[in-house]
Amino acid sequence: MAVKLHRCSTMWVKIQSHPCWRVQSALDQQGIEYEVVKGPLSKGKRDDLERLSGQRLYPVIELEDGTVYRDQSKKMRARILAGGLGSAGAEAHEHQHGHDHDHEHDHEHGEGHEHSH
Repeated sequence: MAVKLHRCSTMWVKIQSHPCWRVQSALDQQGIEYEVVKGPLSKGKRDDLERLSGQRLYPVIELEDGTVYRDQSKKMRARILAGGLGSAGAEAHEHQHGHDHDHEHDHEHGEGHEHSH
């Protein structure tokens, strides 16, 4: 099982202010192999994401050992680029039920220039 990046389906948006692309491009820069799992744009239809991570915001990384990592995309990007995406590094963020202070554009409104869907 490879690392999985659970993200929105707007794959064509490739700007660093987009939360999903911010995290995906960090994985690319680090040469981390991953599988993209595209999910619904509508927050109300993200039941599978909530079952996995305890919340409905993108992006979410599912590690090979089943650990789920979710944080603000800027923090996720920084951790990935620092080489801290091992399961031990992600455990502290596992299933942060409702503790996110951003609303990742149905993603992350709180991060600045994200798009609304």
